[in-house]
Amino acid sequence: MPRDGPQRQRQLEAVIHMNSPVLVGLFGAALAFATIPAMAQEESNNRVAANTDWSVFVEADPKECWGVSSPKETVNSKDGRVVAVRRGDILLFVTYRPGGAAGEVSFTGGYPFAGGSTVSLDISGNTFELFTDGEWAWSASAGDDAKIITAMKRGTDAIATARSARGTQTKDTFSLLGFTAALEEAEKRCAE
Repeated sequence: MPRDGPQRQRQLEAVIHMNSPVLVGLFGAALAFATIPAMAQEESNNRVAANTDWSVFVEADPKECWGVSSPKETVNSKDGRVVAVRRGDILLFVTYRPGGAAGEVSFTGGYPFAGGSTVSLDISGNTFELFTDGEWAWSASAGDDAKIITAMKRGTDAIATARSARGTQTKDTFSLLGFTAALEEAEKRCAE
């Protein structure tokens, strides 16, 4: 089951805050047009670890811990040609919550996905499908999350291929260097 909007929003804002003050301003302007509860607009700067290409964040209320990474390469194409497009933040997450998520995999592509589409997540030759809702994608079950996480621990990269509501195909390549260490840190911090 997907996380609710305020928690997901806080995760995204934490990563934006970590990466760039300019992005925070742009994202803040975009929030003015969104219908997000005030609680969701609180920023998190609670990065507790950085492991090569992955960072770990922890929030206290409600308690949640997540590992997150941005892509090393992004290719956008339309009708078989590479095109320049404007996208928001592109992030791959694994989230833990005490008594809740035990390694929930999610992806945001920085744009609204095409209605009824899925995201294909290829991890070193193992392919998984994530269902979409707005700008977010998740696996179908906790069992699928476990399979994806196992593949990510063994793999070198994860490639998310998706289609936007405007028909652009996107291919985002995430490094998995530091993934296992970040995952273990996030899981340990939410087990406390």
